Amino acid sequence: MAAVPVYPWRLAPDGLATARQLRARGLRPGGQDVAGQIERPRYRRGPLIAYLYEIDKAKPVRPMTPAKWAALAKANTARRTCPECRRDAGYVIPASLGTCVPCAYPDEQCAA
Repeated sequence: MAAVPVYPWRLAPDGLATARQLRARGLRPGGQDVAGQIERPRYRRGPLIAYLYEIDKAKPVRPMTPAKWAALAKANTARRTCPECRRDAGYVIPASLGTCVPCAYPDEQCAA
């Protein structure tokens, strides 16, 4: 891969977009090579880098199939199910707790 042009933050030429900008337009890079990169300087750390793709070569986003919708729903249900009490918590279980709040703090009663 040849060296790609580097542009300062917010000064990318027209016709180039980041992956997020492509997604907002309903497009995807579609296997094309990186056309450039933007660097945003940061204090005491290396710069943030965003790769740029040509808008003309971008392809439309593939639509979700029923199987993908089902898999996504199953994954979200698993994230909401407490591993201890096996109930749907009604929210995504925090990774820091590993269980729903009532199972993580059984001694503390809600003052309702």
